[in-house]
Amino acid sequence: MENQRGLIESLREGVDLVRMVFFMRAKESFQARYSHKDEEFQRLLSAAMLNRLFGTPNPQSPYKEFAEKHAELIDRELSLVPQEFPDLLIPLTDALRIHFLCNHCEGMPDLSAEILARARDYGILLEDRDVPLPKGFMNLVYRIGKAYGLINPTQEKEGKEETQSL
Repeated sequence: MENQRGLIESLREGVDLVRMVFFMRAKESFQARYSHKDEEFQRLLSAAMLNRLFGTPNPQSPYKEFAEKHAELIDRELSLVPQEFPDLLIPLTDALRIHFLCNHCEGMPDLSAEILARARDYGILLEDRDVPLPKGFMNLVYRIGKAYGLINPTQEKEGKEETQSL
């Protein structure tokens, strides 16, 4: 049971890293596309998209108010993800599926099927892609983390040792 808990924690960290990369890329894109808006708007839009995609709405101010006020814009931007970030579709698909599996293993309320269906409707979920195994997902996460400078060499070594035991 302890091993499963550790595995789920590691997988959730991997999901969080993919989420972080998506947030960074969206915010960077919005700096150009919404240059007439302030940085706070760009940050809130990026966060709202991420929260909507993963079914993790932030109930705190100003996030909740922003998400309610700009729901149509958030949906429109999410529908543009396949065109704007085609290179993130595989990591996002895998992260969404791992998120689903972790929620299921932890007996959390299962809105995950709805989350996956919504991602499919946005064109983000690659349905023909196999569900990732933990080791493959973590290897993908480490490659992405390294490419974006989010994992340092010490973490990479520790991560490789960890995934070898999966």
